[in-house]
Amino acid sequence: MAADPIDGYSAPDRAVVWWKRVYDVFGYVGGLILAIMAGAVFLQVVLRFLGRVGIDGLDEVPRYLFVWLVMIGAAAAMQRGEHTSLEYFINLLSPRARALVVVVTNAAGIAFFLYLIKLSLVLVPNAQFQTSAGLELPLGYVFAAIPVGSALIVLPMLRSLRAALRSLWQKRS
Repeated sequence: MAADPIDGYSAPDRAVVWWKRVYDVFGYVGGLILAIMAGAVFLQVVLRFLGRVGIDGLDEVPRYLFVWLVMIGAAAAMQRGEHTSLEYFINLLSPRARALVVVVTNAAGIAFFLYLIKLSLVLVPNAQFQTSAGLELPLGYVFAAIPVGSALIVLPMLRSLRAALRSLWQKRS
């Protein structure tokens, strides 16, 4: 496809760049969540060290944000291809076998995360009826990290699966 003279990218390239930017923002959101968690823990420790009573519910903030941090961070890492893999063994395979391994692992991962989303359709609405002890926050907001993060993880996996399938069924010249 020819490049668009407006910005130098073809339409598929623009989509890739746009998704990369979106997932880069998720990486920054993960960093912000981590900073908030560290600040909350630091404040609780300082208040207790000074002999004061900690802020009620502040100890729940890192615990509940941790779930969001894991899911958003996993999505950002999936987009960048930074998840742990045994590349030594994968690199021993032929390119076709390597693509087949990518297809199988991504298909299994997609099935797993879609199953998590399916389970969350029951879990999240039921968790809205429960509140946390200190913050009195409906726990549905905490549990919502699972379907949101799973959906964000599935998108890059679908892209990787598509690329691997294309390499498996290349047209021979």
